[in-house]
Amino acid sequence: MLQRVHSSHFQLLLGQTRTLTLPDGSSLPVRFEHLEEIPRAKMPNAERIPFNVELNSLQSTDFVDGLCAMEVPELGRLEGVFVSRVPPMGRDPALGYFYIAFN
Repeated sequence: MLQRVHSSHFQLLLGQTRTLTLPDGSSLPVRFEHLEEIPRAKMPNAERIPFNVELNSLQSTDFVDGLCAMEVPELGRLEGVFVSRVPPMGRDPALGYFYIAFN
């Protein structure tokens, strides 16, 4: 399923709030903030242009990283999406800031 994911699916989510299902089964509300395509990282014969998605939690969380699930328009529920936490770097330290890379 993850090989069918393209940046256009996440473009629809920018600015929206969705629920991220964490590895322990709990839910975390997140807002999709930024999307960046990386065309120079595309492998020969690959269909997808690699891209990154940045999101932040809307509440305090101890979650750091792991395989998560989320609903994505046109695809339904995506399982096994690796989500990584990034430092707040001047942003509200009470929230969680996350990064997803699709290579």
